[in-house]
Amino acid sequence: MNQKKELIKNTIIISIGKFSTQLVSFLLLPLYTSLLTTAEYGQYDFLNTISIFLIPCVTLLMEEGMFRFLIDAKETKSKGEVFSTTFLFSIVSFIIWSILIFIVGTILNYPFTVYLIFYIFASLLSSLAGSTARGLSKFKLYSLFCFLSSFLTILLNILFILGFKMGLDSLFLSYIIGNSVISLWLLFKIKVFLYVRISNLDKKVTKEMIKYSFPLVPNSISWNAISLTDRLLIINYLGAAKNGIYSVGLRFPTIINTCYSYFNLSWKESASKMVNKKDKDDFYNSVYINLNRLLICVSILIIAFLPVIFNILIKKDYREVYDYIPLMIISVYFSNLSNFCSGIFSAYKDTKILAKTTLVATIINFVVGFLLIQKIGLYASILATLTAYIVIYFYRNSKLKKYIVLKHDNYVIYHTIVLLLVVFCYYTKNILFILIGCLISLAYSFFANKELIMPIIKKIKRK
Repeated sequence: MNQKKELIKNTIIISIGKFSTQLVSFLLLPLYTSLLTTAEYGQYDFLNTISIFLIPCVTLLMEEGMFRFLIDAKETKSKGEVFSTTFLFSIVSFIIWSILIFIVGTILNYPFTVYLIFYIFASLLSSLAGSTARGLSKFKLYSLFCFLSSFLTILLNILFILGFKMGLDSLFLSYIIGNSVISLWLLFKIKVFLYVRISNLDKKVTKEMIKYSFPLVPNSISWNAISLTDRLLIINYLGAAKNGIYSVGLRFPTIINTCYSYFNLSWKESASKMVNKKDKDDFYNSVYINLNRLLICVSILIIAFLPVIFNILIKKDYREVYDYIPLMIISVYFSNLSNFCSGIFSAYKDTKILAKTTLVATIINFVVGFLLIQKIGLYASILATLTAYIVIYFYRNSKLKKYIVLKHDNYVIYHTIVLLLVVFCYYTKNILFILIGCLISLAYSFFANKELIMPIIKKIKRK
């Protein structure tokens, strides 16, 4: 199959599994914002951020190495070596880290220490299960896994919040139960435990996987540190309630992150398969330009149409976040472009550069946030994050020239003009200007992506 068609096919399969439930989760925002205080939502968001920060330390991101090495593993023996290395290492590491977290949490008197341990356990299982399915190219099963885990989590959320009135505890329990149950189901479905044996451990394979995975750890930690330092600065200087507002605001740009994540999962596989192909440069550039246009147009559309639905989704206590969302969305746009570059680095197994670039951005994020937080409040964290993501993108793009030179999109000037027009309409809060912004965004999105849209329309007409 043509690699571009395979990339699109896998992206669509993953999207079907993830989008429906994540859309429902997004639409549950009114439930969360009406039944949970800003402080409670801030506490949940903080624990989630800590968990995301610690996971790379627990696993050394061996699950990412497992995914990459499974693509090259053709025989049962080599698959057994990869699985055994990843799973046995992850189990031992989780036990050690659980003890450390419990001790530190007890000393600091952190009230959610036990939840944090089980939250990490659920995240670990989910990462291992997902990477296993993707590494074996079982994208349909992976899509079903994403759907079931999200669906069960959402169902438990509604049950615990509305039925049992459990408040903040409901968010923790629903995530832990939902992800753990479905992850175990997938691992047994694939029969991965038939591969996992101590006798399958191979020193050479273990060294190669650690060599690939270990540089991803500081990269992931630095990446998550950008988010964590934002939360720490907000909670320390502005309070948990402000962090709750900030985390609700991130729900909107997360739509873009979510859509990109569908693509990114299949992109890593396609990028790896193209490394030794003659037409790889044309492939990478074609995907990059189309992705860039799609991402900027999705960003423009969300900014344009958000004022229409904002008051429906967001309760009064959280409406301060309206002013921050456009900058958050632009930050995520640059974040996703830098992730595209990282997919190519991973394909070439050059993961060291990822840590260097993200570490520089983390330092910039902290310094800018720290200097401005007491002067301009939440805007400080948002501007700091925007600056950090822009730096990561341009830094990685320059380093990528070692392997390929990504061509600039000829539409970049048009992108900028339309974005500024739509942002202006957004901040006027005038219904007429908002409607004009919606029309401009729709027309431009069609114009910029006509190469992708027209073949689909023609195919529908033929059918």
